[in-house]
Amino acid sequence: MASPAEHASFLPPVLTFLSAAVIGVPIFRLLGQSAVLGYLVAGVLIGPSGLSLIAEPETAASVAEIGVVLLLFIVGLELHLSQLVSMRRDIFGLGTAQLVVCAIVLGGLGVLFGAAPSASGIIGITLALSATAVALQLLEERGDLSTAYGSRAFAVLLFQDIAVVGILAVMPLLASAGGGSGAPWLGDAALSTGKALAAIVAVVLVGRYGLNRFFRLLAASGAREVMTAAALLVVLGTALLMQEVGLSMAMGAFLAGILLSESNFRHQLEADIEPFRGMLLGLFFMSVGMSIDGELVRAVWPLLFGATLAAILVKVALVAGLFRLFGSTWLDAVRGAAILAPAGEFAFVLLPLAGSLGLTDATATRFAVALAALTMLIGPVAAKGLDKA
Repeated sequence: MASPAEHASFLPPVLTFLSAAVIGVPIFRLLGQSAVLGYLVAGVLIGPSGLSLIAEPETAASVAEIGVVLLLFIVGLELHLSQLVSMRRDIFGLGTAQLVVCAIVLGGLGVLFGAAPSASGIIGITLALSATAVALQLLEERGDLSTAYGSRAFAVLLFQDIAVVGILAVMPLLASAGGGSGAPWLGDAALSTGKALAAIVAVVLVGRYGLNRFFRLLAASGAREVMTAAALLVVLGTALLMQEVGLSMAMGAFLAGILLSESNFRHQLEADIEPFRGMLLGLFFMSVGMSIDGELVRAVWPLLFGATLAAILVKVALVAGLFRLFGSTWLDAVRGAAILAPAGEFAFVLLPLAGSLGLTDATATRFAVALAALTMLIGPVAAKGLDKA
């Protein structure tokens, strides 16, 4: 039987996270900065690069990802399917243009500065993706999610989540391109796509014809806590299903939210999920801060910070130009570009995978992961500065 000390072993890290959030976030809010920046800096301070108060940051990161999942579920609840259809030009037009143009230019800069073409291509794609959690949190803090630029930025983020499926399928093809072993991977990619489509159809059918009845039955019991448990079951279950077929968990949660957006229980579900979302999303941002490689930063900080600033400025310029091309005002274009400037959460999936496939070497992988994390750290400051300008 476990001793009381073993039962309590989880308390020190929990107290560390809570203390860091309670101290760090209000300080940054008083300084006029986003809560996101407070969480990120708190993560740096308590992680391996700072005071080393957390022994296993990876464990926290896996739990914290649920915060992003719940955030996308709530965003889905606030949208209607008709709104999503009306956004198709921005999702597939602007979204495609943003990803392709940014990946080519950022990857080209890598080649220009002497990096291998394969590594530059992967890093360019990774930096072209944006941080969904950071962007949506900043938009929520400003109350701008339903504005013209907020809606357009969200459309780009949604396309990126869809595109990641294809990127994950193509990466093994790139790794095997020189060895004549591409055909099996093509078959695997086709199978993965089929599974993903089948899972989406299944979720849509169950959601459309079963979820409302399910929640009506639970509501009849009068037990509020059961409704909360059911909401978490639906969100996390859908997210897990999407992950199993190669899609992102966040995409699954967003789909569940869309399907429940017409439900009579929408507001109750949102109120039940919100407390979990807020705490776990804060934990996610702290886990990103903890992931920054302090040893690497100290060793090559001029190059790393220069590359980070260059990546942010280039991405802002490119995305602002594309927003303008798709009809945004210059002010909205710059705001939307600043929101999308930080590299995305998928950097911490794609870059290690690229390293394991031999597309990037160990040094390039470490550098790119640190660069992506730093863009998430500097991005909110840049967005705040541009917002005031």
